[in-house]
Amino acid sequence: MRAALALAVAAAVALASGARAQDETPPLPHPGWSFSGVFGTYDRAALQRGFQVYSEVCANCHSVKLLHYRDLAALGYDQIQIEAVAAQKQVTAGPNDQGEMFQRPGQPSDAFIAPFPNDQAAKVANNGAVPPDLSLIVKAREGGEDYIYGVLTGYKEAPANVKVPEGMSYNLHFPGHMIPMPQPLSDDAVTYADGTKATVDQEAHDVVTFLTWAAEPKMEDRKRIGAKTMLFLLVMTGVLYGAKRKIWADLH
Repeated sequence: MRAALALAVAAAVALASGARAQDETPPLPHPGWSFSGVFGTYDRAALQRGFQVYSEVCANCHSVKLLHYRDLAALGYDQIQIEAVAAQKQVTAGPNDQGEMFQRPGQPSDAFIAPFPNDQAAKVANNGAVPPDLSLIVKAREGGEDYIYGVLTGYKEAPANVKVPEGMSYNLHFPGHMIPMPQPLSDDAVTYADGTKATVDQEAHDVVTFLTWAAEPKMEDRKRIGAKTMLFLLVMTGVLYGAKRKIWADLH
């Protein structure tokens, strides 16, 4: 009887430990971002590296439908480079004089080409799941850039008492820890043109910087306008205070 009770208690403890491992999520990492704070700006080198990671890794499954190739000028690319990037893609255009649709090389005015023609094709290629569009993913997830970075770097071996279902991966920062997306990044998944060492952490940091810019490309303009507005208000406050003192001087 005592042996059976001991086994039951041990099983309960094991189940409870497994449940805690499933439910507990560690704090999100905060690697530091150049764009944080009132005066933060985007690191152009990181943006270009992040675009490379997106293009060579993430774009195989995920779209960024709200971006156009011409927007890459904000990352520091010139017109020739942008045209070359766009031309690597094929776009369905038309109809032509015969009323038929045709394929042509992409142009700077085109939106980023999605990896799949429609959601059904995406489901077929991804075991029934549609990979989310990444245009606003940083804004759409609680924790923002820290959360996306945490997920990209959070792939780990599952604890011994946690069973990972087939087709899933264990991730420290994904809710419930079971994520259907296989680990997308690995060391040297890309070769950076500027010679930066392509570790998982570096690739994640760069692509999250790019995705943050994709979600808020006007952030730097907004901060500049905000700073100028605050400076103007401070100056006007001083001017109005001085005028008030002069006008009412005889009553003080």
